[in-house]
Amino acid sequence: MMEHWVASWTACPSGSLHLVDPSLRTMLALYDQTFRCVVTPHRGGSTLRIHLTNRFRRQAIELASVTVAKQTVGAAIDPETLRAVPFGGHRSIRIPEHADVVSDAVELSFGAFEPLAVSVHVPGTVLHPTGHLEANATSYYSRPLSGCSTADADGGRLGMRTTSQPFVSGIDVLAPQEVSAVVAFGDSITDGFVGSRNVSLRQERTVVDRNLRYPDFLQRRIDAAGVARCVVNAGISGNRVVRDGRVVGFGPSAIARVQQDAIEISGVSDVIVQVGTNDFGLPPRARPKAVIDGYEMVIDRLRDAGIRVHLGTLLPAGGALVHDRLARHGSAHRVAVNEWIRSQTSADSVIDFDAALRDPQNPDALAPDYACPDRLHPNAAGYEAMANAVDLTVLGGS
Repeated sequence: MMEHWVASWTACPSGSLHLVDPSLRTMLALYDQTFRCVVTPHRGGSTLRIHLTNRFRRQAIELASVTVAKQTVGAAIDPETLRAVPFGGHRSIRIPEHADVVSDAVELSFGAFEPLAVSVHVPGTVLHPTGHLEANATSYYSRPLSGCSTADADGGRLGMRTTSQPFVSGIDVLAPQEVSAVVAFGDSITDGFVGSRNVSLRQERTVVDRNLRYPDFLQRRIDAAGVARCVVNAGISGNRVVRDGRVVGFGPSAIARVQQDAIEISGVSDVIVQVGTNDFGLPPRARPKAVIDGYEMVIDRLRDAGIRVHLGTLLPAGGALVHDRLARHGSAHRVAVNEWIRSQTSADSVIDFDAALRDPQNPDALAPDYACPDRLHPNAAGYEAMANAVDLTVLGGS
């Protein structure tokens, strides 16, 4: 049977990680440490490869050892599943500045939604590694000067934890030719952020490690329907269509990153684009025409690459402090863009997330059952409703 590489999990590089992660934990990264990054692939397999990133650092980074294994509990792994991860046949790898690398193939059988632990030993300085700020999953790491713990089965030396995702940016699996990847491309609403307060600063702890993002729910629907698609998450919290993030961790604009974070994803056939809320909510704020022009650029690049594009409407943000109360025209701009999304013919289809989640009594706000306390992001029920709004037939289902 002919097989090809298909992305099973992604965490798009968003910047050089903050000293504080979304759980407001201090990120202690200095020298000679091991990081155990826990990832949850959406498709299982028996052969994988791992993507590592140094995209936003101005210096090369040396990795002395990389391993992968099945996670058991916390930082612990199943030692019977431990595999060395080679790069060009070597255990160590030097990643140049502003670069990404992909490993050789590794034989390891695992199932969909079965957590894997990718362990990376950095013998040198690791201050501000490139990574994904809002991972919504717990990873583990050792204290400075603790040496290599990539083969540590019980995880005892990996006592520090973070809900950011350093170094590891993707997992591919070998899959039959009919299987392809669906890239969910967007901002914090795709990333799966759920705020614990009325201001979007700290993530809600109860959703971490539970795979409750809308792409997770969509994958479960696809699996139940027997559709040969794998949904991967290319959301970056704080991301915008037309401007790079001014805060470290908000990532390059959608226009700037569509090549690396969508077009170059292994086995991609479809991209769901749902981004733009921050263009109107975060200063400096954009006008609708600029965002629409940005959509056209993103759509044209995806279509030119032979990829189907599904454009999602923007969710209401009525009552949100920064995106509504402090953004004078935010709601009007969102309505104007949604009207264009529903009427345009550039994309292959439209997914009306706004209609699925808005409050029927107050269309400028999320329905109370779907909103988290910040009134900007959905809660877990809202993310499930987003997944349910996707017509699987446009993704190849029936």
